[in-house]
Amino acid sequence: MKARAIRSTFHAAVLCGTVALLATGCNKKADNTMNFSNAIDTYYSAHPACLWSESIKFPVQVDTDDTSKTTGYDALVDQGLLVRTTAEKKKLIIASKQVTNYDLSDNGRSAWIVDVQQPGFGNFCYGHRKVSSIDSSTPTSGDVGATTQVAYHYKLAGVPGWASAAETQNAYPQVRADLSGSGIAHATLTNTSNGWQVTGAGSNATTPVTPADGRIVE
Repeated sequence: MKARAIRSTFHAAVLCGTVALLATGCNKKADNTMNFSNAIDTYYSAHPACLWSESIKFPVQVDTDDTSKTTGYDALVDQGLLVRTTAEKKKLIIASKQVTNYDLSDNGRSAWIVDVQQPGFGNFCYGHRKVSSIDSSTPTSGDVGATTQVAYHYKLAGVPGWASAAETQNAYPQVRADLSGSGIAHATLTNTSNGWQVTGAGSNATTPVTPADGRIVE
């Protein structure tokens, strides 16, 4: 009888401990690495890494000899995202210059991320950050309004095939850098009534923006 009572007490303790553990894990306001990771992943699922720092509009026309622009566009032609045509554009009555026109292909339209704030504009995006580890966080609490500074490692998830191609990475060095391995970044998180949310997203980008560079869209 005594042994049965001990077993009952033990089982009750285990059950209570399990329930407490599950409650902590399901509490979106708890200050733990799982909630911090979820907050950062949720933020970057809506803020992917894109080719251009600002949305652009197609079709575009550039001078054929302007390689600072044609190199990047030609790489996207190679990947089936753009179509290319050439034409002559008159500069003066008796002079003209060769120009190249680029527009979205059918495949490009399906991959195009529309800018809802600028009709007709958009971007090609090549993945989003996925936290691989939370390295550190400043002291905080589970109270609404609490903040913490988080350092973390991440990799890009959801990378399309065209972004992995050598032609793309040669034309857009930031794509190669972003896909080369694990990145390190910082973020400010704030505890809200709906759980932890990113309120300040730092960038680990150190390469200056050029016509052939990509940046994380913030």
